Amino acid sequence: MANERLRAAILENGLTAIRLAADLGVDVKTVERWVNGRMPYRRHRYALSSKLGVDEGYLWPDALARDQVIAASESELVAVYPHRSEVPRDVWRRLFESANEEIGVLVYAGLFLAEDAGLLKVFRKKAEAGSRVRILLGDQNHRYIAERGEQEGLGDALAAKIRNALVLYQPLRNVDGIEFRAHRTVLYNSLYRADDQIMINTHVYGVGASQAPVWHLRKLAGGEFASIYLDSFERVWDDAEPIPED
Repeated sequence: MANERLRAAILENGLTAIRLAADLGVDVKTVERWVNGRMPYRRHRYALSSKLGVDEGYLWPDALARDQVIAASESELVAVYPHRSEVPRDVWRRLFESANEEIGVLVYAGLFLAEDAGLLKVFRKKAEAGSRVRILLGDQNHRYIAERGEQEGLGDALAAKIRNALVLYQPLRNVDGIEFRAHRTVLYNSLYRADDQIMINTHVYGVGASQAPVWHLRKLAGGEFASIYLDSFERVWDDAEPIPED
């Protein structure tokens, strides 16, 4: 039976069997056999999923045993920080500078990013080089913001932080490739992504985000840990509204 998921992924990436075969160093007939349903060797499955930007488990659901998926997921964990305030500044810079295609920020305010002029320059530079930069801020007028402010002992300060962040982001508002949206999501985590890497700032009841833990993940073929959060970002983005420039 033909692998329609593989066929679709190849087409969506603008590739042909000939081009894919050349990139992977195999015969074009081998690629055609894969599309027609033959299972590639493990090394080729990894190379294909990386090349196509699709999970190995999506292209070949029966290829990996559950213990292999668990092992791959565990390997996605790069680092853990007990508090966001203890993440070195150069770690944030290296994260975003590593992006070639995608930068994403999902926060309520994330004022520490907006206040960093160096990071704003990185966002601009990456967008001008062709990366897509998407920034999601909380809807300052929504009740969730007021509730979260109360939970963190900030009162009305959280809404004010969002307004301040928007002011600081103003120089980026007209840059092609940089998009801003407001979300009304109850955030369980703030997310900071760069291609297949993601920093997860957990939210803890009664604790400010700067004092909550951060997990650094890098997506690997066959792993499911990072994908959970990368997919979550996309769901919030789809439901969010563009922020008017005024």
